[in-house]
Amino acid sequence: MSKSLDIDEELEKGRKFGNQTFTKGDEINLLVITRGHPFERDPFFEMIDSLGFQWSHIEHPAAQNFFEADNIKKYNAILFYDMPGLNFESNPNEESFFVNPSEYFKKNFIDRLSDGIGCVFLHHSLAGWPLWDEYSEIVGGKFLYKPGKVRGVESPDSGYRHFVDYKVMPVGDHPITRGLEEFEIEDELYLAHVFEDSINPILKSNYSFKKDNFYSASNALAGNLNSNENWNHDDGSNLVGWTKNYKKSAITYLQFGDGVKSYKNENVRNLVRRSISWVIKETDDLKK
Repeated sequence: MSKSLDIDEELEKGRKFGNQTFTKGDEINLLVITRGHPFERDPFFEMIDSLGFQWSHIEHPAAQNFFEADNIKKYNAILFYDMPGLNFESNPNEESFFVNPSEYFKKNFIDRLSDGIGCVFLHHSLAGWPLWDEYSEIVGGKFLYKPGKVRGVESPDSGYRHFVDYKVMPVGDHPITRGLEEFEIEDELYLAHVFEDSINPILKSNYSFKKDNFYSASNALAGNLNSNENWNHDDGSNLVGWTKNYKKSAITYLQFGDGVKSYKNENVRNLVRRSISWVIKETDDLKK
């Protein structure tokens, strides 16, 4: 039998910098969840520290044991920069490559969304829990590392493209983007599923989301990086930011966050900050 996880110990290990050391009842407290995809830790947490919120950090698998009501009620919002449900230590062609979330975690997660907790999902979180269909409905889209079903329809693996220089433009009028001018950024983009029928778009890219501009995720798993050989994919959505509600919880997804240039981009920091503030306020309204 594996050793049980000490949640307080795991949280303590994840703490970085100054603002997040303790939760404070009179301030906004943010829970940051990571693991499942590599990232530049110090620059990322420097960005989180710059947002001005009290915050704590926890990683998978400990995070999956943390969704009890007594734990989550200490926080005003959760920032997901994780990608659970994929075992990259396993052969991609074996069943063990995909990992199902436990029923215990799924129930607790849905219960917390039903209670009301603001959630902000960043970048690779779009690929999390590929075997749990409801998760993609919560986020508002899905990135596939291997061909699979999306909303019951067989779909090819998704596409990625690193180091893309593109322009970001607000869509419509929304508190998160109000007053924001279009801006340029270098970041990774995805050719993936965006559930445009169930989201409210707030940001789009001027990049062309066609298969010739992206590389196959499945080819990358096979060791063929930056290849779209024998890969086909329909044109995709150019949306890179959206909001939605799920149960009594407000949700925001932002596709930014592949690396240091993205972390340091002041527009990205501002959008993450505004997204956190918005999901908290919107969730409070949904709970009334």
